[in-house]
Amino acid sequence: MATSDESRIESADRYTDTTMASKRYRESTYLIPSPGSEGRSPKRFEPLIMRLPVVIGTPLIMLGLGVGLEIAIMISNKNNGFKVPESNIFDVFGDVSGQFLASFFPTLLIMPVAFTWRELDWMLRWYQPYIVLQKGNVKAEESLLLDYIALGPMLSLFRAMHYKHRVIFWSSFTALLTYLFQPLTGSIFQIRQVPQTDTAFVTSIRSIGLSTDISDLNSFIAAAGYVDAAVLHGLSDPPFVQGGWATAEFVFPTNPYLNGTLSVNTSGIQTAVNCSNPSEPPTLTPVGPTSLNLTSKSVDGCVHSLTFDPTVSTQQYGVDNVPCPGDASTLDVGLQPVMFWYFHLKADDNSQQVKTIFCAPTIKAAEVQAIANLNDGALTKVTQVGDFQQDNNVTAGTQAGRAFNGVIFDNNANPYIQARADATRSIIPGAVFRSASQLPNGPQSTFDRVNGFLDLTSTLYTRHLSITAKSVFFVNTNTTLPASVVSLVPRLKIDALPAHALALLLILTGILGVFLHVINRRRRKQLLLAAPPGSIAAVVALTSRSGFGELLLPYDDEATLEKKLDGLRFRLDRRTGAIMADDLATEREGLGPDEAMLTLLGKGHHDRATGNSQASSYLAYQAAAGILPWEPSWEQAPRTPR
Repeated sequence: MATSDESRIESADRYTDTTMASKRYRESTYLIPSPGSEGRSPKRFEPLIMRLPVVIGTPLIMLGLGVGLEIAIMISNKNNGFKVPESNIFDVFGDVSGQFLASFFPTLLIMPVAFTWRELDWMLRWYQPYIVLQKGNVKAEESLLLDYIALGPMLSLFRAMHYKHRVIFWSSFTALLTYLFQPLTGSIFQIRQVPQTDTAFVTSIRSIGLSTDISDLNSFIAAAGYVDAAVLHGLSDPPFVQGGWATAEFVFPTNPYLNGTLSVNTSGIQTAVNCSNPSEPPTLTPVGPTSLNLTSKSVDGCVHSLTFDPTVSTQQYGVDNVPCPGDASTLDVGLQPVMFWYFHLKADDNSQQVKTIFCAPTIKAAEVQAIANLNDGALTKVTQVGDFQQDNNVTAGTQAGRAFNGVIFDNNANPYIQARADATRSIIPGAVFRSASQLPNGPQSTFDRVNGFLDLTSTLYTRHLSITAKSVFFVNTNTTLPASVVSLVPRLKIDALPAHALALLLILTGILGVFLHVINRRRRKQLLLAAPPGSIAAVVALTSRSGFGELLLPYDDEATLEKKLDGLRFRLDRRTGAIMADDLATEREGLGPDEAMLTLLGKGHHDRATGNSQASSYLAYQAAAGILPWEPSWEQAPRTPR
């Protein structure tokens, strides 16, 4: 029993003699067997996420996504976006917004890449203290006390700048950039309604020709009624009539178009009413006890007179045919120029006022481009593209291109037809006078203006004759015509601003990421870490023989730990991977240069160690003391008899 105790004491003395010289602690890392000396060498720990395909593949994927996004932007700008299916394939889940899908799926694509990059940044910050220790001669605050994980990427930027850890700085910087990926990705795709032009064919059901049912006057009374209703209710031109043009009718496509417009080349009739004020103010001359004679002269020198009874009403109006100028007197009354007249008594002094307007309607047949709104069939624009060359009985034959005045007709024995003629003759000037009455200050403001009645008469009379032309100057016929349809369709467009920003961040992160992980991987290969360095057991294994743990207490706070470790320089043992400390505060105290060197390596050259004590410090000691490292140093020294 005594022999065993003596052996233990002697052995302890021998091990203690070979520890590093420090007044504050004792280390015994030389007692750690060399890796592989007791069996198979331990495999270096490397997490799956830090394998080469991941650390290089992830930034390359981001680089590829950035370049691909820039290409997609160019294609989107060139093609005005990408086609969107007409039916939503996600209708099985209910009414899912297309904009939601355009934001959700790109985000779902980019988030795994961003998450993986933040994990890689986490691993770089996790390994950094050990990489610093591998260099050696580092302070505690730059190694043992440095916790980049707890700091997070934001605060790690400032700590990395302080210690000039450039890899950690740029890694944390790019990790912060990944938090912008989600909002930018959710904003790059926009579903917008953009104009799209499609080719179509339409069936024209009318062509220029003189209608056979003109004499029943249905077309004229219907047109006059529409004009009167338009004044009362603010209606626009009916389908296939616009701005004096009447075009051949055609059948609109049945496909549902959003705000669609149809453009087709067809035939049209343009009506010009050629209205003008008289060359001099009209005159009123009393005729008999109650009647007045109205006389007015046109700019062509045509004088026309009519008689009316002012006592019937204080406001009167009408229209007469004018058998001049030229050969107008030889024409049918329905083809002669006309004169509109308007009479009223002024409200302030009951004085008589009268206005006359002369009109000589004409028509012209032409090839036109008609643009129609597919929602209501109304023409939005009619443009002449050429002269009408086909044979017809409107511009030729007995009609010879003459226009109906649309308000004056021959007397007819049929009472129904005669009633239509009388009504049409009254409705059009009545609509003009009613339109003047709807203006501020009533008709007086129109009487006071020089062109007041001229403007109203020209507008409403043109509408009346254009609507009439659609019925009397076109006949039924079917023709297939090419057309183009411009409609709003949903297109998936890439918003340039967030897309360029996201592409820039992806390319920047990808390029930096490749260099960062190439540099970090080369440094990690020098580490002798066999277990995840973040576990408590791994930390204990790395420091259990280092000795400086004797300086610390379990309840030391961070400031106390930093104070106690001040003066120590830390490194990783290149033989065992253990964390070692050099006590610069006490190693050279009171020693000369040679003695300080020997003290750093051990207490004396006569000390021996066992066969397992091939620590780097002890080998250095042997070299400095002149003892060859291959000489057996593990024999036990002769025991002194007691």
